[in-house]
Parts: sequence; C-alpha cells; structure tokens
Amino acid sequence: MRGAPISPVQQAWMICLLAAWFSLLFGGFVFGNPSPPRDRRMPRLTRLGSSAVLVVAGWSWLYIAMRTQARGFAVLIAIGMTLGFVGDLAMARVLPVTRHVLAGMVAFGLGHVAYILAFACFASRRPTGSSALCVGAWLGWVIVGATGWWVIVHPSSPPTRLGWAALPYSILVASTAGISTCLAIQDADFIPAAIGAALFLMSDTILAAVLFERLRFRLVHDLVWLTYGPAEMLIVYSVSAAIQAVN
Repeated sequence: MRGAPISPVQQAWMICLLAAWFSLLFGGFVFGNPSPPRDRRMPRLTRLGSSAVLVVAGWSWLYIAMRTQARGFAVLIAIGMTLGFVGDLAMARVLPVTRHVLAGMVAFGLGHVAYILAFACFASRRPTGSSALCVGAWLGWVIVGATGWWVIVHPSSPPTRLGWAALPYSILVASTAGISTCLAIQDADFIPAAIGAALFLMSDTILAAVLFERLRFRLVHDLVWLTYGPAEMLIVYSVSAAIQAVN
C-alpha cells in the first residue's frame, strides 16, 4: 500500500513538537542557571523534557506512518527513542537503579539495536550498486568507534567491567552511524539521519572521556546534551524521509 502524503495538520503537529524540543533543549541552555556548576548550565528538567518530547514525536511519526510501507521503520525508531529516554532517566539518577551508568548503557544499547534494524531493513529494500561503499562506511565507523574506546577507556589498567562493557556499546553506536551512512548513500534524504548518528557517537565519546578519563572543562555536560539532543532529533525525524521514500 502506498502511503498518503503527510497532512497539513500532521505537519503542524510535528513542527510544534520540534519547536517544543528546541525550546526545552536550547532554551534550557540559554536561560539556565546563571550560576551553574562549572560543567553544566542546563536544568535537569529541560534536558529530560526535551528527550520526552522526542519520545512523543517518535510515536507520533508511527501514527502518521501506520498506513504506509514505512510503518516498520517508524516503529523501530519510536522504540529506539523510548529506550534512549529510559537511558536518560537512568543516567540522571531518576530511576531507582544502583548502577546508573551501566543501566543507561544497556538502555541506549538496546535503542541502537532498534535504530540499526530500522536503517538496515529499510536499506535492504532499496538495492543499489553501492554495496561496497555501504560495507566500507560501516567498517569505517566501527573502526572509529573501536579506536575511540581504545584511546579513552582502554588506558585504564586494567579496564573495569564497565569499561569492557563500553566496547560492544561503542561498536553498536558506531554501527548505527555506519548503517545510516549506507542508507544516506542510497538516498540523500537520509543524510540528516546519518549526521544524527555521527553526532550520537560524538556525544558518547565526550561522555566516555568524562566518565573514564575524568575529562573536565566548562559546560562539558551541556556539550554532551547539545550533541546528543540534535542527534536523537535527526534520527527520530528521519521517519519523514522514510514516508516520502515509499510514496
């Protein structure tokens, strides 16, 4: 069944959610605590609120895509974003878990499994002559992720259990970047999604340096969110490209 174009009402709703996300994330940074801790300005409420808005956006895209061939892509993206929000709650110590970093890593990792499935399944339906480029893109990003782990986490002697758990997690995040790049090679409308996946890897690399190497500089935690938030937004809103691709 070919999908109908997105209606004006649906477009307006998704734009409103985008505006709400932008206001919470960037407004929280601009108008945050004027006397913040050295490493953070954004209030926790606006950080988590911006992520919650993207969860609503993810499931809204699924509703829009439900009667199109992009519904499978949309449901996986919605699940991935929801798991990401669970990870945010764990990392913010809102959830009653003792090992909040590990819990967050598990939630984010499962979310990336959903993202990888979404991008890979959609890419497999659009065969092109660029399979070698796709494999190269995936392998290149995996090397980047593994190298980042080696440089940032491995110097801990020996790496902790959490440090070893960070290796497969890094490969998962890098694989999301690689497979979304493959999809972008096939269809330029998915370039924003590939940029989002790359930003996610960048955000996690900064966070890993904070957690494992005690990296500290002014507003470092805000930088994590100013790369992570746009990353999730670009991935969630890639459902629009999927809907257009099947029309």
